[in-house]
Amino acid sequence: MIFDEGELEVFLYQPTQGYAYNSDSIFLYDFISQFQPYGKLLDVGCGVGIISLLLSRDFNIETTIVDKQKIMLQYAQHNYTINNLNVTAHGGDFMALETAERFDFIVSNPPFYDSNVTQSENEHLNIARYAHHLPIEGFVAQVKKLLRPRGRFIFCYDAKQLDRLFHALVSHKINPEVVRFVHSKVDRDAKLVMISARANSKSMLKILPPLIVFDEASNYNPEAKNAFLKASTNSIKGDYGV
Repeated sequence: MIFDEGELEVFLYQPTQGYAYNSDSIFLYDFISQFQPYGKLLDVGCGVGIISLLLSRDFNIETTIVDKQKIMLQYAQHNYTINNLNVTAHGGDFMALETAERFDFIVSNPPFYDSNVTQSENEHLNIARYAHHLPIEGFVAQVKKLLRPRGRFIFCYDAKQLDRLFHALVSHKINPEVVRFVHSKVDRDAKLVMISARANSKSMLKILPPLIVFDEASNYNPEAKNAFLKASTNSIKGDYGV
């Protein structure tokens, strides 16, 4: 796919306070893109909608989003509207989502920080960050219910919890197929892992070379820089009364 920088730029409103998307979302979008999404896609915990909005721009998909925070869902819907993209939105806890739809792709940048650490008192940030709002076992079980028989589940998570992730995925017959670790620098431990898993797959696991974000001078490495260029986002901070 050829990207014409500028023509495909998207505009994304975000609140002046509370959750704002970061590089994790950009890198996850870039990771998902290699699997050429098609058919029906569900974005769980969509926030302002950045991941699925970029995928909707780039691929011919029917997109559904869900978020438990009403204000974030309103931002996401507004962002879809101003970028002339269609979306179906569900408000409320993903664990309670009832729908007859089944999805070819389910994607997510979920809350994954350990709940035992000091937590933000900001309600919106707390929901967006901490794993107890979307426990991994229940999360994966709900994903399996909503995936089509060979559907893909692509998401990012705390790299230190990889053992729990694999256990939950395999227990629910969603086989991890492709894994990539993200390191801030070449000599730093991985803090993020991106996983593509597929329902009822028997493929062997493939571990990609790591994504190293910064060079020794703390400049973005070419691959990380290219992910931002491909995303081509224009972020606008504004509490515009949605």
